Amino acid sequence: MAQLIGDNLVVSIHYTLTNDEGETLDSSIGHEPLAYLHGAGNIIPGLEQALTGKTEGDTLNVHIEAADAYGEVVPELIQKVDISAFSGVESVEPGMRFESQTESGDVVPIEVKAVEGNEVTIDGNHPLAGVALNFAVEVVGIREASSEELAHGHAH
Repeated sequence: MAQLIGDNLVVSIHYTLTNDEGETLDSSIGHEPLAYLHGAGNIIPGLEQALTGKTEGDTLNVHIEAADAYGEVVPELIQKVDISAFSGVESVEPGMRFESQTESGDVVPIEVKAVEGNEVTIDGNHPLAGVALNFAVEVVGIREASSEELAHGHAH
């Protein structure tokens, strides 16, 4: 009997990710398949739910709303800061990405959205926050996770 995808299994998939306009955002085609530990939160929740119970060789097309993908845009993560926050950076331009440390010590990626004089608008949301995603997926492998993979919470 074919093994069904469930928690603590390493699953390998090929995928093509598109937005609702049909633009390809990412794909594993032509590369190694993506291997992840099912149930460990290694992939977005909506895709993990859609893959549960599938088996090797299955193909599926999944539409995932933003809330079950990278979440909705959180307005509080969009802020204006003084350009002095970027000391040591010769030129701050829209589209640049940086890592910022929060007061609690967490490191969060930020993107520069606008530069107006000495005021820089930064966004700490994931670049795909607020975006519905479409995945074309083929399950290419399922195997038991090793004890090391289970301890680390991801596939090796």
